[in-house]
Amino acid sequence: MIGTVRKIAAFAVLLVALAALFVVAVNTGTLKVGPMQLFHGLFVEYDDSVATVFDLRFPRIFIAMAGGAALAASGALLQAVIRNPLADPGIIGISSGAGFAAVAVTLFAPALFYFTPLIACAGGFAAFSLVYALSWRKGSLSPLRIVLVGIAVSAMFSGLSAAASTGSGGALSGAAALVDANITMKTWGDLRVLLAYAAPLLVAALVVWKRCDLLLLEDKTARSLGVDVAGNRLGISAIAVVLASIATAVIGPISFLGLIVPHCARLLVGSGHRWLVPYSMLLGAFALLLADTIGRSVAAPYEISAAVVMSVIGGPAFIVLLRKAGSAYGE
Repeated sequence: MIGTVRKIAAFAVLLVALAALFVVAVNTGTLKVGPMQLFHGLFVEYDDSVATVFDLRFPRIFIAMAGGAALAASGALLQAVIRNPLADPGIIGISSGAGFAAVAVTLFAPALFYFTPLIACAGGFAAFSLVYALSWRKGSLSPLRIVLVGIAVSAMFSGLSAAASTGSGGALSGAAALVDANITMKTWGDLRVLLAYAAPLLVAALVVWKRCDLLLLEDKTARSLGVDVAGNRLGISAIAVVLASIATAVIGPISFLGLIVPHCARLLVGSGHRWLVPYSMLLGAFALLLADTIGRSVAAPYEISAAVVMSVIGGPAFIVLLRKAGSAYGE
């Protein structure tokens, strides 16, 4: 088992790394501000450079952090609910279903724009329900069948989103940004929308850690302990689906993050959800901010979508961590 001291150290190191990455992200671009200038401009005296950075870069940075935390928490909860280490809101179709709903509203019902997060949640729930319905056979759910059906459902909704965006001139609207998971030009208003929905659900995700641990047991064992398996599974699934859907409605579908981050977190803090869920949130915030910062700088002045960067670096990073962990994985 991973000791408490090691877990606390892992949190401390990640917080320091996240703070350092925040400073780097603030200074990624043609306009540079040092830490002291940033602090002085924010809290002491008005500074034109700091004001420009505050208006243009801060919303994007905080949206990346909040969206990454939401997607990572969603992945950790889904892996407990489905008892499948391959569960991820992107792989099993939740993100693409929510993304298609958001794109459809943006293109065909712009009058409902302010209801986009709620409609995206409906799309996420529809995709999740479809995966469950198609995976159910002879009174049971196969973890492998869920993943295979989820991949098919995800591909279907992703194709529909791309077709709707392309066929309706989505490149000239916000639809293309949703399809490509591009968080360029996000505003404080987008951040407020994301936090309004995601913040209470992130708190809920922290509260249900005991139930997640119990759901990892066999259903018969959990019921013998007095656990309402079906009710808990439904409730925690709802939290995971809404977290992924809200993040997708604001930043677009980002696959792989919800799969990789909880696995990496297990290597560092263990499988107990009391530590796993909050660490996954922090690591998810770090991962998506890192992906966005790399995408902004590696091909400057052009940008690469954070979703593309996550796909490119996520797999190799996970393989390296898994090989280093050896038999200790999952402790």
